[in-house]
Amino acid sequence: MKRLLILPTLLFILMAGSLTSKAQKIYDFVSVDKIPEYPGGIKKFYEYLGKNIKYPDVAKKNKTQGKVWLSFIVERDGHLNDVEVIRGLTKETDKEAVRVLSASPKWNAGVIKGKPVRVKYNINVNFSQS
Repeated sequence: MKRLLILPTLLFILMAGSLTSKAQKIYDFVSVDKIPEYPGGIKKFYEYLGKNIKYPDVAKKNKTQGKVWLSFIVERDGHLNDVEVIRGLTKETDKEAVRVLSASPKWNAGVIKGKPVRVKYNINVNFSQS
């Protein structure tokens, strides 16, 4: 009798684990029907960056210029998660890029078959003194 109870319990656990892993799956931005988007589009996103980036004093002093490449996940509800530098410039500019991206307003989520999904996205933040 115990064996009969164990089998359905194991099946339930396996099915629940499978559903959880599908719900948590992270898609690459090129594999979704609709890619995540900042409200108003990429131009508005770069306007947001321009208004909110505070050029680090050390970077100004050293005349540091260049790009910080970041990776992050756009969650199903549009908030950004797991922001990380994939190619940095200096520790100060990297930290500032992460700060501003982490504080970003919610994005429009990526979509597959009409349902919002978690999507990994990459973007660069340009630091230039012009």
